[in-house]
Amino acid sequence: MSVLVTGGCGYIGAHVVHALQEAGKEVVVVDDLSYGKPNRIGNARLYGADVAAPGADQRLAEIIGENKVGSVIHFAARKQVGESVEKPIWYYRQNLNGMINVLSAMAKTDAKKLVFSSSAATYGEPPVDVVPEDVQPMVPINPYGQTKLVGEWMARACEQPYGIRFCALRYFNVAGCGPVSLEDPAVLNLIPMLFDRLRQGKAPAIFGDDYPTPDGTCVRDYIHVSDLADAHIAALDYLDRDQRRYDAFNVGTGQGTSVRQIVDEVKKVTGLPFTEAIKPRRAGDPPHLIGDPTRINTEMGWHAKYGVEEIVESAWKAWQANPSHHIDTDSWQQQD
Repeated sequence: MSVLVTGGCGYIGAHVVHALQEAGKEVVVVDDLSYGKPNRIGNARLYGADVAAPGADQRLAEIIGENKVGSVIHFAARKQVGESVEKPIWYYRQNLNGMINVLSAMAKTDAKKLVFSSSAATYGEPPVDVVPEDVQPMVPINPYGQTKLVGEWMARACEQPYGIRFCALRYFNVAGCGPVSLEDPAVLNLIPMLFDRLRQGKAPAIFGDDYPTPDGTCVRDYIHVSDLADAHIAALDYLDRDQRRYDAFNVGTGQGTSVRQIVDEVKKVTGLPFTEAIKPRRAGDPPHLIGDPTRINTEMGWHAKYGVEEIVESAWKAWQANPSHHIDTDSWQQQD
């Protein structure tokens, strides 16, 4: 049976589609193309649709039936923390309606395995620096994280009545690139945001340098997108088991890297002598967020292979391969 990937034309989704195809799986993609690009999914069949729209559950059920879909990997959602603080109702409508429609479609069909793209934002500001999945309290501090936690609750509630096997992968900071054609298409994550400022000859921004961390900048667990894609393959295999002890897993390295350390690595990899700009904190950003990967290591046998150096190097290689992004490092000068 085939695998349906919602949001499969986006940054993470396209890497997972590629990994599934490399593993010999038949893949179907649903994407509204608000950020993704249709040329990123190889020979996967693409349906243009917004999973959050009214009636999308019926359309998804039709797609599942037409393509004999047995498993769903659900990415399609809005994911900017700051934007979620500014537009909470829209975020609730987009992310929760999307999840309702996916679950409703699965309840009506033979697609009974669901891997949900969750987030470390579900943890809010946890009381420990390295966070296990069962940490208490678990209180998201922004609407984005709230929608992901409620999405997990919704999927968990649907397991018994509809026979859906579910697991949530809680991502930390996803970065880097596999094949250069799968470069992050939207400048929404830290490393592409740094590169984009450099492309404009402007100072890359650090949002807040007064956090209670060793260098004052936020500390995060950076995971290579290719490692994350492999985790989805492992999750699908995990859902084949009749006995499953857990349904939520951190996908991280267990290692913390500060924003300033990322900026320093960008200086090293690009060779550009830029000076960064310090900006005010962004609403909804916790100081520390590092994942304990012990559960996924033990239960699925998945381990991260790549570190921050490989992440930045691969992202830079993909950025420079894109003619519309390419930076001439020989003539580059900072304009501000």
